[in-house]
Amino acid sequence: MYPFIRMAWQFWLHRKAPPLPVTGTHLSHHVCLPWDLDIWMELNNGRTLTLYDLGRLPLIWRTGLWRGLRRRGWGLTMAGASVRYRRRIRMFETVEMRSRTLCWDDRFFYIEQSMWKRKGDCAGHVLYRSAVTGPDGIVNPGELTTVLGLPAESPPIPGWVTTWIAAEAQRPWPPMQD
Repeated sequence: MYPFIRMAWQFWLHRKAPPLPVTGTHLSHHVCLPWDLDIWMELNNGRTLTLYDLGRLPLIWRTGLWRGLRRRGWGLTMAGASVRYRRRIRMFETVEMRSRTLCWDDRFFYIEQSMWKRKGDCAGHVLYRSAVTGPDGIVNPGELTTVLGLPAESPPIPGWVTTWIAAEAQRPWPPMQD
């Protein structure tokens, strides 16, 4: 089940946090609870993605993107992700999550998130491709930034993100059906 109570808690915790620029970093802290575990008694990989939601949605709120989406009746959906898992997160461990919008192109926003353990080890990292959606399909991210009074032009797209975008363009869709 989706952790609605934990989501409400994150919004409550950050309700008075100052606004962030569109590429600002939102910091949040999360505890690995017993129902987040897999059979090896560590944070389940699927639950990891759900916990990233708990950092990403307050980020979208604090940057004002949420307000712009609601104003136009648009939504935000995930259109792809690349995840790295590097350190185990065990029951009751607390992680610091860092969430930020890196850049955008003519179709997608690219959002980077990472989880950090207490000793400064990065436990995981994800790059999301997120689409703004409206009644007619995908909305150009520049339209949303313009609605918010921000420049429509993206910050430079990092090389590793450009490479990922190119690799995704080579991936067959729909996948093979053997």
